[in-house]
Amino acid sequence: MQNSIRLVKPSAEYKEEYMSFYEDWIASGEDIVPWTVEKEPYDFTVMLNFLYSQDSEEKITDGSFVPHSTYWLLDDDSGMIIGAANVRHRLNEKLLNCGGHIGYGIRPSARRKGYASQLLALTLERMKEMGVNNVLLVCDKGNLASERTILKNGGKFESEYVEDHGNVVRRFWIQI
Repeated sequence: MQNSIRLVKPSAEYKEEYMSFYEDWIASGEDIVPWTVEKEPYDFTVMLNFLYSQDSEEKITDGSFVPHSTYWLLDDDSGMIIGAANVRHRLNEKLLNCGGHIGYGIRPSARRKGYASQLLALTLERMKEMGVNNVLLVCDKGNLASERTILKNGGKFESEYVEDHGNVVRRFWIQI
């Protein structure tokens, strides 16, 4: 793993790099992953407050959400934010079926360079620090790149889940 790659907590110090990351996703026209990156960052303070608004049990007021934290994958050499991960501190029924503990994504212009595996490995370290040792990861059936990343990080296939709209999700567990 490259030493210059690390997870950072979202902060105003990375505003310029994050805006570039976000605009890369928008320009691609692809679905943005993880879901927290979909939040428009043009009012950066509002976006940061959103990211920290549900990061502990005490802050959860809506029973449909679980506490979650977002991290950015930063390359210290280039200063570029390469990816993002959203960590769910626990699972509810929906996450157990088709969301998992971790959602992650690499900016479109930085794909196919091994960053997803590094991002997932670093995020799994955070899960272990949180005391979560059995981690559920999911990907859409047919998303071979994501499935390879999960398998490379120790994922063991358990089952498939069919969502209401017919999408098939593959479920993997990783013991850490």
